[in-house]
Amino acid sequence: MSLRSFISKQFIDVIEWVEPEDGILAYRYPMQDREIQNGGQLTVRDSQMGVFVNEGRIADVFGPGRYRLTTATLPILTYIMNWDKAFQSPFKSDVYFFSTRIQVDQHWGTPQPITIRDKEFGAVRIRAFGIYSYHVADPKTFYEKISGTRDHYMVADLEGQLRNTIIGTLTNTFAQSNVPFLDMAANQMQLGQKVAELLQPGFKDLGIALDTFVVENLSMPDELQKILDQRIGMNMIGDMNRYTQFQVAQSVPIAAANEGGGAAGIGAGLGAGLGMAQAMMGSMNRAAGADPGSGGVTPAAGGGLNPGGGGGGAAAGAESKFCVECGKPMPRAGKFCPECGKPQS
Repeated sequence: MSLRSFISKQFIDVIEWVEPEDGILAYRYPMQDREIQNGGQLTVRDSQMGVFVNEGRIADVFGPGRYRLTTATLPILTYIMNWDKAFQSPFKSDVYFFSTRIQVDQHWGTPQPITIRDKEFGAVRIRAFGIYSYHVADPKTFYEKISGTRDHYMVADLEGQLRNTIIGTLTNTFAQSNVPFLDMAANQMQLGQKVAELLQPGFKDLGIALDTFVVENLSMPDELQKILDQRIGMNMIGDMNRYTQFQVAQSVPIAAANEGGGAAGIGAGLGAGLGMAQAMMGSMNRAAGADPGSGGVTPAAGGGLNPGGGGGGAAAGAESKFCVECGKPMPRAGKFCPECGKPQS
């Protein structure tokens, strides 16, 4: 080496890296046309790891701390046997820094609904989304399989790979779980833990560790959600007969308030329902009041006994009137015809 070349050569005394922004996973320290001075210092901060690469092969990995770089102290961890004797200038190596901070608030979601076979609903399509976090755990593996010799490797560069891995694992989990959709939606925490266990080996193979995995929401497409809402509503109603009776009872005050005038149409419908309710109640009362041993003998209107019920017709006739619209007999006290629902004057 000439004197001019020696004088013009730049030497590095301190090698360190301070992250200028979020989202950087790997950073290559600029070494072009420069050499590390013998006795120089390498500073690796907390949440970082440093990697020396010589002639394309990883020589050493450094954890957090300050290191004096001499041939006597290198390497700390050795991946190349006797590397300090294999070449004359170990300080021409490339230096890479890796951020080991937890990369939080990473989002995942299903771009298209996942079709699964559900025990209760049959074949259904569901959507899911949530968040996860991870960090670089093995810089050597991450360098060899992911970041390589790039000057920068960002979180965004890895996002697509991780998201698709999550969706693939989630699809297999749904398909093999045989758990009804409603049970999965009610146990999202347990579902997230199960998926995280299945994802760990794949993340580890890339040199990273999965720290958290959260399922925030499970849902069906809108058209299926409407059907589910209808089914839930029917289950809440329960006994349809009792629900119908309740609706009829609720309509009585409305019918009374809207008797005659412009509300005749509404009153007619409510009157028909009221008439049906009265008929049902009359049947129930007659069945409850009949004496099985009386042979059909019922009290007459005058208070005596009328065998065969002959006097009952007269009594009933005295308590009846005819509808002004259809002419059918109806209770005298009724305000609406049970046949046509017409309001009575």
